[in-house]
Amino acid sequence: MKVKDTLNLGKTGFPMRAGLPNKEPEWQKNWEEADLYNKRQELNEGKPSFMLHDGPPYANGNIHLGHSLNKISKDIIVRYKNMAGFRAPYVPGWDTHGLPIEQVLAKNGVKRKEMDLLDYLEECRKYALSQVDTQRADFKRLGVMGDWENPYITLDPSYEAAQIHVFGKMAEKGYIYKGQKPIYWSPSSESSLAEAEIEYQDVRSASIYVAFKAVDTKGKLPEDTEFVIWTTTPWTIPSNMGIFTHPDYEYVLVAVDGRKFLIASDLLNDVAENLEWTDYEVIQTIKGSELDGMIARHPFYDRDSLVMNAEYVTLDSGTGLVHTAPGHGEDDYFFSRKYNLPVLSPIDDRGYYTEEAPGFEGLFYDEGNKKVTELLEEKGALLKLSFFTHSYPHDWRTKKPVIFRATPQWFASIDKFRQDILSEVEKVDWVMPWGKTRLYNMVRDRGDWVISRQRAWGVPLPIFYAEDGTEIITPETTNHVADLFKEHGSKVWWERDAKDLLPEGFTHPGSPNGEFTKEKDIMDVWFDSGSSHEAVLRGRKELSFPADLYLEGSDQYRGWFNSSITTSVAINGVAPYKAVLSQGFVLDGQGRKMSKSIGNIIAPGTVVKQYGADILRLWVASVDAESDVRVSMEILGQVSETYRKIRNTLRFLIANTSDFSKDDNSVDYEELQGSDKYILNRLNEVVTASLEAYNKYDFMTVYKTVFNFLTNDLSAFYLDFAKDVVYIEGADSKARRSMQTVFNEILVKLTKLLSPIIPHTAEEIWSYLDEKEEYVYLAEMPTTVEYVNSQELTDTWSAFMDFRDEVLKALEVARDEKVIGKSLEASVTVYPNEVVRTLLASMDEDIAKLLIVSEFVVANGDAPADAQQFEDVAISVKHAEGEVCDRCRRTDLTVGQSENEHLAHFCKRCADIVTEEFPEVLTEGFEA
Repeated sequence: MKVKDTLNLGKTGFPMRAGLPNKEPEWQKNWEEADLYNKRQELNEGKPSFMLHDGPPYANGNIHLGHSLNKISKDIIVRYKNMAGFRAPYVPGWDTHGLPIEQVLAKNGVKRKEMDLLDYLEECRKYALSQVDTQRADFKRLGVMGDWENPYITLDPSYEAAQIHVFGKMAEKGYIYKGQKPIYWSPSSESSLAEAEIEYQDVRSASIYVAFKAVDTKGKLPEDTEFVIWTTTPWTIPSNMGIFTHPDYEYVLVAVDGRKFLIASDLLNDVAENLEWTDYEVIQTIKGSELDGMIARHPFYDRDSLVMNAEYVTLDSGTGLVHTAPGHGEDDYFFSRKYNLPVLSPIDDRGYYTEEAPGFEGLFYDEGNKKVTELLEEKGALLKLSFFTHSYPHDWRTKKPVIFRATPQWFASIDKFRQDILSEVEKVDWVMPWGKTRLYNMVRDRGDWVISRQRAWGVPLPIFYAEDGTEIITPETTNHVADLFKEHGSKVWWERDAKDLLPEGFTHPGSPNGEFTKEKDIMDVWFDSGSSHEAVLRGRKELSFPADLYLEGSDQYRGWFNSSITTSVAINGVAPYKAVLSQGFVLDGQGRKMSKSIGNIIAPGTVVKQYGADILRLWVASVDAESDVRVSMEILGQVSETYRKIRNTLRFLIANTSDFSKDDNSVDYEELQGSDKYILNRLNEVVTASLEAYNKYDFMTVYKTVFNFLTNDLSAFYLDFAKDVVYIEGADSKARRSMQTVFNEILVKLTKLLSPIIPHTAEEIWSYLDEKEEYVYLAEMPTTVEYVNSQELTDTWSAFMDFRDEVLKALEVARDEKVIGKSLEASVTVYPNEVVRTLLASMDEDIAKLLIVSEFVVANGDAPADAQQFEDVAISVKHAEGEVCDRCRRTDLTVGQSENEHLAHFCKRCADIVTEEFPEVLTEGFEA
């Protein structure tokens, strides 16, 4: 026998190296074969429900780190809720309609306009489903637990049917109408866009000052007056129908170089500087209200331009006279309605001028900027051309500029129930309080929702037209279409004629011959995903409405959060969510947006391959996702190092409870030593803080709380001196079993707490524990224990830890001065004040053991001059007398006092333990 054989050195098959990239797929396969998701749901049957409704990612391409942050966050919440007394099913979903899929097919050589429409739609459907499969595999590899075999997909017939019901209910309430007014139009997509599909980029634009000659000034201004406008969209001049002025502003007529120009008085100095007027004279002043009804001449067309009043005109820039093209501007359109100004929009779907703009036919609108300015200069109407850079709306998918263009579209009237939405916004629990303000202001300021799109791949608008053009949207027709979609999918809309899509025997006074046509536009994809509360929360028996939580990126205040509350309030009168949590974007390590051009994209698959999904999950838990978060392989390397510390600490606990049985070896709390009780109290605090943090979706606090406990309370204190007990004391001694009782309690509770964050590692740890549940995911979250005098105990040990810090400082000084090497070589004598003396006297265990020194003495009298002075104690550190014990490594005067020659190099404590535990050594001795 060797000396080390008398030690209780922990043994375990739990490996130090995690090998996550290889082991995680095995665990995931194990979970799937065990049907773990459904087993957990069965366990939770009858419990209070918690519904986290999944916002559907778009089915196109492998997932990125933003997806990972979002899905892992959801999984942490759902796993926690399922283990915390809730029935929390998780149904993942996908958004599958819309332009991006059409664009991918186009890049792959699919020519939509040369194909049969049904064949084209089938290609879209197949591609979308292939992407669902790809992303599903990606998400499952992250360890996300859910009903993956029964997700919701917006192209499913049942989903499309539910969406039609939402539309039908909104139409029944009078919220759906057709109108022609300027909307965002994307020439690159050949489709209208909703506000949620707009992003802003800087562009360089032309800026022009243009003079419109007066035709009729009502006798209030000279007939040779010229109205000066300023615009940054010269291409809209062919569509000019009027000029707006503010009724309350003062305008001045300025004589310059033989011409007379009218501008706002407050902007005279700015205009004069921009137009380089060096010699000018104000010859008349007139109120804006007097300008109303005057007529100017279009600068190059033979038509009038009406001068009107509107209070939206500002003095922020320009001339105080606003060029008005009702076909290309929202305000232009809105404020010109009372003047019945014609709505001219001579731009086609692709952005080219039509014959309604003579001289510009076939020219792309952006190229019109140059031709317009040239024509204006030719006519003597151009006063100044310059260029400037400014923020301009772009199509968020094609990244190309959009325009305002008046076209016939279908709208949802927000005005009719705007206040209802705002009232519901007030009732929602916004986990990020600013989120409430953001969405409230968006709803308050948004115009009516353009819900029609001129695309192929999407859900058709279920609208019919009679022979006389009357629009037909009735509960009877929409319900019938919904039934057809549920049975056949929305493709039936394109497979059948209009009359075959209507209820049998349907008649309408506008169709005396029984002929009907159908709408060709599809619905905005935000209407698709925004209907998920109806299709999923109400449509699935295991779910419930409204959801307890929606969790998405902060861009969804303009997207899914917005469209969902709009449709839900419209048909149900309530928000679809009780609470909303948003997250920031994922940036690279330098705080830059990830992009292919920079080359700073990190694919989740790369991270999982190198580190494992649990490292990515631990990173998610470690960041403050309320704002933008940074990630790089270096950052993930640091997270991996943190994981290693967590794993090794828990591995130590596993190894040193390998011979422990909770049923046979546990020691009651009352019989534990003070340090054991203290650590259990600290564990209690960790559990309490972690559960509170989980309930607030504050994963970072869980991460910090658990890691700090493992690092500071365990590794740096309890487990450091514990080795002297669990290794040295007799295997079945009370001191050792007491510590093992604590070890086991820590293991079980921390494994449960960490399970939502690092589930693969937690399950691996669980397989080494003596617990009744086969999987940690089938266990419940730990609870706190009410211990007697716990606060008094905590206060005592907090004071001792402060004293310990002072001793550690003194030991460090002694080490620097070469008085000692390791702390076990030290003899520490303290000269305390009365408070510290009382504290030390109250400790019921070996303080030398707690401090990992060989001797500890509380002295009376004055401290020697060489003692280190602290506020409440003086500490003297000397080299301990005696020899080093071969077994416990303490320096002790009793080493060599044993009468048995084989125990000559042991201290009395170790000699007694070995004599009792290994009596054969007394005769056989040890190997060299």
